[in-house]
Amino acid sequence: MADLTQQEWASQLAADENAVILDVRTPEEVALGIIPNAIAIDIYKGQGFIDEIEELDASKTYYVYCRSGARSAQACSVMNQLGFENTYNLIGGFNEWSGETSM
Repeated sequence: MADLTQQEWASQLAADENAVILDVRTPEEVALGIIPNAIAIDIYKGQGFIDEIEELDASKTYYVYCRSGARSAQACSVMNQLGFENTYNLIGGFNEWSGETSM
């Protein structure tokens, strides 16, 4: 896992053809807006979160975010333990995201 600033995250994401954006916020938070093309999997689902993560392609590169950056760091750590080698945490999370969003 690596922590990336908004600028690093956006530029690396734009250049990565193997990228998947993962939003680990709650459904209520996601309803307020989401980074386009993100997959939403609520980290608070516990085992359900792990089950859904295990269905993802571990060979992809995951750009993970939450509201502030804490839960996404936790999610990256869990993903690394499950065999995902390329996970990137968005420092500051959605709260500080200045890029494009959709509802």
